Order: sequence, then structure tokens, then C-alpha cells
Amino acid sequence: MGLLDGKVAIVTGSGGGIGRQHALALAKEGAAVVVNDLGGARDGSGAGTAMADQVVDEIKAAGGEAVANYDSVATVEGGENILKTAIDAFEKADILVNNAGILRDKSFSNTTEDLWDIVVQVHLKGTYCVSRPVFNHLKERGEGGVIINTSSTSGLNGNFGQSNYGAAKAGIAGMTRCLAIEGKKYNIRAHILAPVALTRLTGDLPGFQDDSLKEKMSDALVSPLVVYLASDHAKDMTGKTFFVGGGRIAEMKVVTHTGVTKPEAGGLWSVDEIADKMKAGEILLPD
Repeated sequence: MGLLDGKVAIVTGSGGGIGRQHALALAKEGAAVVVNDLGGARDGSGAGTAMADQVVDEIKAAGGEAVANYDSVATVEGGENILKTAIDAFEKADILVNNAGILRDKSFSNTTEDLWDIVVQVHLKGTYCVSRPVFNHLKERGEGGVIINTSSTSGLNGNFGQSNYGAAKAGIAGMTRCLAIEGKKYNIRAHILAPVALTRLTGDLPGFQDDSLKEKMSDALVSPLVVYLASDHAKDMTGKTFFVGGGRIAEMKVVTHTGVTKPEAGGLWSVDEIADKMKAGEILLPD
């Protein structure tokens, strides 16, 4: 018996890398899986069926159930078709893992509009395009479900040369926190992942050049958390953000300092007063 027997999972961008590992791990625990992948390069160019088909074959060879989908997540029609694939093949969806993504890295001064738009479209709009039909499907079925969205430390902490990617990933985190609040009424849980792993998206980035990282930062180390969040082990948990990679799992939070409140003058601060409180360490969080 698997943790996810009888469940149907959709994993976008699961033709390779972390997404492939998610699909394999979910299937191993009994979920039927829709393996979505456009089949393009890491910059979003091109398309093909081979990547998704290969993962479907892997799942079936291991005794699992899977079907391929080749739609782009970046359009409303594509998102609806991805859900339709699940319904046509398995009659429902219970779990969605939004993982699809591309990179078009440049320093901010060299980030042209086209580089900005396509990254935001695939990551942020793509997460919306797939999540909305799935959320409504889960709401209408009335049996709850789980949506797991992939953010990044580039969006939550920042990273040089990834302003477009970081903005999209920060947007995904904000969207997911709202989704978790709205989904509580319908037992729809939502979580945020900030994974770190050696994949074709990260292979040539600074800090990922050492061959010794291939095992230590394997993409397979991310997926057990996804299975946990999708299972009944986490049935009472929603709205969490997790760093995961290299064997480490840690919750990430936006933290607000207690700060200081001015009771006089209706709360209106002078600039000099603010400067004094900053120097005194009463406003800034400690490093």
C-alpha cells in the first residue's frame, strides 16, 4: 500500500530534473501521474514529446500509472488542457505540483522586456494558469486536495542576475500564501517550495560547478518532501514555505520585528526620530 493510493497527481515540467523526480516519487507511492512537459530547452525555446514520454515509460515500467501532456503552462488554454488530461485519463485530480520553469538570466541593466516577460509568463502566469482550473476542480469535487508551488531562494532571498526569475518566484510565493487562505474553507492545502538542486537549470550557475555536488545536491533529495506534503501526514498543514535541498529541510518565514510605536503626535515620526531609533536597533531585525 502506498501513501497516495487512489490519488491523481499533476506535475508540470516533469520531463526532467526535479519535476521528473517528483513524478517518479509520487507514482512510487501509488499516485497516478500526469507528466506535463513542453519538451523545450531550458530557455523555453523549442518543444517535443520525448521528455514527457520517457518519464511516463519509466513510471509504467515500475508498475505505476501515468499519462503524458505536452501543453505549455503559460496560457489559460494550456492550463485547462493539463487538467483535462487528468480527468480524461483518471477522472479527477487531487494533487498539483507546479514545477515548470525556464531561465533567461541577465544582470538587471541588461534585462530587456522580452527577457522579463517570458520568464514571468512561464513561472508566475504559468502557476496561475494551471492552479486556477485545478483549484476550481478541487473546490467543486468537495474532497479537498493539495497544490504545491515552486518558488526559489532567488525570489525569497535574492540572487544576482535573476531579477526576472526572482520577481516571478516571489510572486508565486505571495500567490500561494493567498491560495492557502482561500483554500482552507474547501480543505485545499497549498505550500511553497524553495528547492536547491543540481539540474540543467542550475548546472552552469555560480556555486554549481563542482562535480562533487552531483550527489550532494541531487534533484532526488527534494521529492520526499513533496510526497509528504501531498500525503495525509500533512493533512492539517497549509501555507508553509520550505527550503529543501542537499539533505536539508527547513521552514522559511517572513518575519516582522516588534519594532517601536510612537504614541505622540498621532504616530507621525520625524526623520531625525526615525534615524535615532534605527541607530538604537529598535526597528531593524538583528543580523
